[in-house]
Amino acid sequence: MKMVAPWTRFYSNSCCLCCHVRTGTILLGIWYLIINAVFLLILLSALADPDQYHFSSSELGGDFEFMDDANMFIAIAISLLMILICAMATYGAYKQHAAWIIPFFCYQIFDFALNTLVAVTVLVYPNSIQEYIRQLPPNFPYKDDIMSVNPTCLVLIILLFISIMLTFKGYLISCVWNCYRYINGRNSSDVLVYVTSNDTTVLLPPYDDATVNGAAKEPPPPYVSA
Repeated sequence: MKMVAPWTRFYSNSCCLCCHVRTGTILLGIWYLIINAVFLLILLSALADPDQYHFSSSELGGDFEFMDDANMFIAIAISLLMILICAMATYGAYKQHAAWIIPFFCYQIFDFALNTLVAVTVLVYPNSIQEYIRQLPPNFPYKDDIMSVNPTCLVLIILLFISIMLTFKGYLISCVWNCYRYINGRNSSDVLVYVTSNDTTVLLPPYDDATVNGAAKEPPPPYVSA
């Protein structure tokens, strides 16, 4: 006879490399945390030394600046928000607080939807790729090589890359969602399910109810010697 918790009966609690969904969510939160922290350091260094990341209009091939102060502050605010969200997800998975994982899960859904819109745009308007490449600066790496590729092959390559990326992102979303369900079910349910060898399921009452009911019973009468 083996004991099975109810929150592990209807979905998987393991993810890539056979680790638990809690461990996978913690590693994913740390990974996103590191990426956003590095990006924030780059933005702060660019804000401290604007000349280092300044590009003239001739270098960009247009009449706009690479990054003005307003966009810089917006990017820094977004990076700080992402660091906070990733830290909340990591802490929530570690301390088993399901509510702390919700912001990170919502960000994953938003990112997945945004990439899906990009894939739909490429599929509906395939010529937009060529137009976007033509607007790139003349000194952009491999611009001429990309322009020489057949437009149909270029669209197929981009769609294949986006499909692989969406599949991977969907897997990460399922990992975080299973972690949320696991923690939420573990914290809200105290019922244990026992599955016997003949597939008979027996539900045991919560420990508090069992102790209260046991204490409410009258004690047996005292033993009297004959």
